[in-house]
Amino acid sequence: MISAIYHKMINIVNKLFTSLRSNSLKKYSTTIEEINKLEEEVSNLSDTQLKEKTPHFKNLVSSGNSLEKILPEAFAVVREVAKRNVKMRHFDVQLIGGIVLHEGKIAEMKTGEGKTLVATLAAYLNTLDGKCVHIVTVNDYLAKRDSEWMGKIYHSLGLTVGCVNSQTNHEMRPKEYECDIVYATNNEVGFDYLRDNLKGDYHTLCFKKDIFAIVDEVDSILIDEARTPLVISAESNTSIEIFPKINKIVKLLKNTDYEINEESKNVLLTNDGMEFAENLLKENGLIKNGTLQDLDNMALNHNIIQGLRAHKLFIRDKDYIIKDKAIVIIDELSGRPMDGRRYGDGLHQAIEAKESLTIQKENQTIASITYQNFFRTYKKLSGMTGTALTEAPEFEGIYNLGVIEIPPNIFINRIDRNDQIYMTKKEKYEAVLNLVKERHTNKQPILIGTTSVENSEFISSL
Repeated sequence: MISAIYHKMINIVNKLFTSLRSNSLKKYSTTIEEINKLEEEVSNLSDTQLKEKTPHFKNLVSSGNSLEKILPEAFAVVREVAKRNVKMRHFDVQLIGGIVLHEGKIAEMKTGEGKTLVATLAAYLNTLDGKCVHIVTVNDYLAKRDSEWMGKIYHSLGLTVGCVNSQTNHEMRPKEYECDIVYATNNEVGFDYLRDNLKGDYHTLCFKKDIFAIVDEVDSILIDEARTPLVISAESNTSIEIFPKINKIVKLLKNTDYEINEESKNVLLTNDGMEFAENLLKENGLIKNGTLQDLDNMALNHNIIQGLRAHKLFIRDKDYIIKDKAIVIIDELSGRPMDGRRYGDGLHQAIEAKESLTIQKENQTIASITYQNFFRTYKKLSGMTGTALTEAPEFEGIYNLGVIEIPPNIFINRIDRNDQIYMTKKEKYEAVLNLVKERHTNKQPILIGTTSVENSEFISSL
């Protein structure tokens, strides 16, 4: 009885949701019809005539016409150029995706539905009123690939295309950002914004005009990494002589002198540990007066804690490696070494002292911003991903971005099941094991995705 009521409620919710989705998409149908009616006419134009459409559209906009008014013809032109240059024709659902991006919303399109091609529509349209368009991707490979691949479309329409990734020379970056459309990684574009705020010469700035940003994998960048700080630091004038001395003291502390919280990667001195550390500091002439808890000695207390963290919580060949006699941090999510990155707040120096390496001076923060605050500086923002509806309230509340779910072009055989929620990790991992056993019995491959290398190794061991 309860099961029947439950399924009835689910059916009502699904019908309501489908109705809401179809209503939200219905308003785009007229525009799609207009674009499709223009297809035959536009297909008869030569390559030169198609290229001449760009200055024609720009003149219309400068004469007072809105982008919405020229959208159908502009989209029809982009579709024809894409057919000729990359052998891909925008489907109707992709045209809807382009309109959604232009409206400053998030287009949720399933994986494989061609989001890369969708972005060309909104990107081209928004260059016509003089805006620069940033198409932000999650890694160097995608930025380079998409700039070259989709660049064929833009070049055929008389637009310039730039690409900014970790390999881009800093002297060349302002020139890349001068292009009409710039493909860049979220990391690089964020740091270039910070560097701009430290420059004194307008000609070397990367951000010079109004920008429209289209963010790929928008849920990953704007939600998952939203609070990730981008930091530019410079060498401070603090002394490095204290770290080897602190390192010797930390080695003498016993297990009863401190408490470890492995989850938060933090350490606290116990009362006995505080007293023992004070005596050692006094014997080494590091404390002249008072106790370790006095304001004048707080820096020493902090250094002891960081030394303990370096020894007890940060493990060589797991959290970091030693390469060319330097500490290189390992990204806990990807497992990749992050050359040039350093731990802050004296932790990196504590690890260098622990490993008996040359200690470099501590850096001080001179510019910092989170991804959340950075992307809210754009004059216009939109995004695309395969999974955005679950975070729709956050997108609306933080960025004022609505989410539109766009159906696939043809029916998908893949079954996307709902999330399974468990009360404990033990229950969750037992369910994973049972699923693996079941699929393995059927000789069916299974891919298990996790958030870190550590989790992958743990599940593998199970």
